[in-house]
Amino acid sequence: QVQLVESGGGLVQPGGSLRLSCAASGIIFSIYTMGWYRQAPGKERELVASITNVGFTKYADSVKGRFTISRDNAKRTVYLQMNSLKPEDTAVYYCDARNGGGPYWGQGTQVAVSS
Repeated sequence: QVQLVESGGGLVQPGGSLRLSCAASGIIFSIYTMGWYRQAPGKERELVASITNVGFTKYADSVKGRFTISRDNAKRTVYLQMNSLKPEDTAVYYCDARNGGGPYWGQGTQVAVSS
């Protein structure tokens, strides 16, 4: 059974930082491309960042220079370091795993950026 469990969300002031984590089980983590998506109220889910099994990364233009995705294959975990947060970053953040099959999704973690 595949499980992706996100954590690390919360309420933060503009300009602050958060680090999201996504722990995976039930998959051969090291061969999967992992991604972070977000969905704000009334909007479609969008890709925030992704990292391939060999470490190539991709970012949405809106987060380049502020967010960093990384992975630890030994811990079967993918991270999203979010700095210089803005109110428009407010959303539910989901991680996904894909490798031909899937994608598999986590349940999401809420990030709210507000003063």
